[in-house]
Amino acid sequence: MNLQDAIKELQSLDMENPGAWPQWVHIAAAVLAALLIIGLGYNFAVKPKYLELEDGRSREVVLRTEFESKQKKVAALDAYKEQLAEMERSFGAMLRQLPSRTEVANLLNDISQTRVASSLEEELFEPQSEIRKEFYAEIPNRIIVTGDYHQMGEFVSAVAALPRIVTIDEVEIRASEGQKTQLRLSALAKTYRYLDDSELAETKPKPKGGAK
Repeated sequence: MNLQDAIKELQSLDMENPGAWPQWVHIAAAVLAALLIIGLGYNFAVKPKYLELEDGRSREVVLRTEFESKQKKVAALDAYKEQLAEMERSFGAMLRQLPSRTEVANLLNDISQTRVASSLEEELFEPQSEIRKEFYAEIPNRIIVTGDYHQMGEFVSAVAALPRIVTIDEVEIRASEGQKTQLRLSALAKTYRYLDDSELAETKPKPKGGAK
């Protein structure tokens, strides 16, 4: 049967009497019905499940990435804790190098004794106003001494070797008037002390709005 005969036969089909259709028409109709059922089944049953599966896979990738990131953070937590403990120990060691209020006078005396041991002549040793910081106070002292180059080097080295923290700022060295071999050193020697509990309480910001 050629295509034209098949078309003519289809055109002559009695739609009210399917039982009289040729066998090949029944087969073709059954195939079309099966394809339609498969297509509808895919669109309404298989495709939504497939999209749901793809969405689940995407969420799995995201969750896996988040899990790996959190796992790395957990693995590094012990190292962070150890590092924090070391920082606290270092901070405590530095804090112990700061004298208390009652020890400042002894520290200033140590600086003066260091100057004497270095054979420097003192023109000025004048404590300045104390400057309070967050947890410590800065105590600047204006000093002017005279001596030769080696004596000044010895003095600065001895001050740096003191068990308490002392810094030398605003250093100015010039030839001493009328003394060819003598130098005049002007500097600001800063010592530090830690604030006691009552002083720390004073430095904390007061609550706004008159809160009690």
